[in-house]
Amino acid sequence: MLPDAELIFGDSPKCDVPTCLRRIIAKYGTDATQLLQILREVQECAGYISPDTAAYLAQKLDIPIARIESVASFYSFLHLEPQGEYRVLFSDNITDRMLGSQTLMERMCQQMWLQPGKVSEDGLVSINTTSCTGMCDQGPAMLVNGRAITRLTPQRIQEIGQLIRNRTPLAAWPADFFHVDDNIQRGGLVLGNTLSYGAALRNGLALGGAAIVEQIKDSGLRGRGGAGYPTGMKWEACRNAQGDHHYVVCNADEGEPGTFKDRVLLTRQADLVFEGMTLCALAVGAKRGILYLRGEYRYLLEPLKAALQRRRSSNLLGQSILGHPGFDFDIEIHLGAGAYICGEESALIESLEGKRGVPRNRPPFPVTHGYLQQPTALDNVETFCQAALAIHMGADKYSAIGTAKSTGSKLISVSGDCPRPGIYEYPFGVSVQEILNDCGAVNTRAVQISGPSGVCIGEKEFDRKLGFEDLPTAGAFMVFDDSRDMFEVARNFVHFFAHESCGFCTPCRVGTSMLKQTMDKIASGHGTHYDLAEVEHLDHVLQTTSHCGLGRTACNPVLHTLKHFRPAYENRLKSLEFKPAFDLDGALARARQMTGRDDAGAHLKESE
Repeated sequence: MLPDAELIFGDSPKCDVPTCLRRIIAKYGTDATQLLQILREVQECAGYISPDTAAYLAQKLDIPIARIESVASFYSFLHLEPQGEYRVLFSDNITDRMLGSQTLMERMCQQMWLQPGKVSEDGLVSINTTSCTGMCDQGPAMLVNGRAITRLTPQRIQEIGQLIRNRTPLAAWPADFFHVDDNIQRGGLVLGNTLSYGAALRNGLALGGAAIVEQIKDSGLRGRGGAGYPTGMKWEACRNAQGDHHYVVCNADEGEPGTFKDRVLLTRQADLVFEGMTLCALAVGAKRGILYLRGEYRYLLEPLKAALQRRRSSNLLGQSILGHPGFDFDIEIHLGAGAYICGEESALIESLEGKRGVPRNRPPFPVTHGYLQQPTALDNVETFCQAALAIHMGADKYSAIGTAKSTGSKLISVSGDCPRPGIYEYPFGVSVQEILNDCGAVNTRAVQISGPSGVCIGEKEFDRKLGFEDLPTAGAFMVFDDSRDMFEVARNFVHFFAHESCGFCTPCRVGTSMLKQTMDKIASGHGTHYDLAEVEHLDHVLQTTSHCGLGRTACNPVLHTLKHFRPAYENRLKSLEFKPAFDLDGALARARQMTGRDDAGAHLKESE
């Protein structure tokens, strides 16, 4: 294997593109399943994927140019047209907005004489937004050529603008710009563990694959990605599935706004993640594992690769692990390129195969027909950590933590209106109020549990508990105090879903767009009670006809905030009667401007 292609941030004109392409092809070969990784490295090297580059890759990989263009156009971090040498993306998550990200973006656009979404005339810089960077506990945040910068201030924006104007390479920018805090506020079973490398794996080898599955089943461990499917049952189904090869995949595409726990686990507990993946491989008979890392966490790639190499050197990965002949397993890392939908397991697998991240029809499920249509055990970062601890502790000790139906601990990503945002770990069964007390939140109006696709609860429900019996969660815990407009919170989430819809199925593609238009109509003062009723109708359509969970949960933010904070909507309604979403007279404003007319005859009269 050749070393990684040189990563040139902001220096693309100096890159020898042909040499770069040859190096990338030499690294990945002509395997079309590696297309996304190839395109990602080409993008880092050359700044965008040119027609000549697409033609070259099509010839080398023996695939149509149309497939390359289709894949590149699907992922928001890949571009088929030239972008700025410095590609600036402001995080547009609601918590970043609450911290002033919009004002900071406007300030930078004024400083660079540039409109959002545009490339400067000299090709130096482009400025736009991205959905969420996973830095909700230390925003406002941005990405510059894929690298995260946190805790933005007007002064820092001024400094960044000057660095860009001077064409200073990112490698020469102040190191503190790129510092990311872990912000661990409360440790526990996972964050406080002191296991030595290989300790849980040695316990697993003593048990054997079949017994590992039984231990995980007896522990009551359920997936920590939000759905809560019993992990032992998944591993058992994968173990028993027929296939030429079995695979283990770790879902580190942590794209749900408000969630950043996996980022911290991969920083602090990478070996525990890899230990869990290796135990899973022993249980299901896999020889190859893949960690799918979200594109926003690009800065973690080299440290994670170093951790993998350390484990290989310690005989914890590779051939005959820990001296056991036949136990061969290794892990590689694939990097995403900005697509929230790839957090859905079948879409993630499609992406791993070098395709657009469009969710598959199910059944069949990944445990029988996953990566390359082979049996695949796919779990969340936190799930693999919990599995390693369950094997090390034993099923009885592990299941004694938490509640009867929600065993073990849960990591919570706390952000929003509180003085101590960050990561908190609790045994399952902790109340919402206890978390609010610990993070110092006061005058709290609402908490969004499990991100936009989860539930929003008001203060009357703060005694509810986190767990699969009551409030299941993937980990997001967004706090909103009594100064926040919950309509605008829901509207931000609706815009997020409309932007992140993969576009595969008509109900979601059109439905999320209609929902966005309805919320914008209400925001502009043209909403009616008819529009509120239509949201419930739209939810029914999306629930029953959407291809995947994104569409089925897209209306949740509106329905939940309507339930608890209906006045936030009704105060915006200017009429009790129906008004069309499309303003025909307003659409003629440009024509009136061009003709210099603004008299009564140049306006459409409303029907009496």
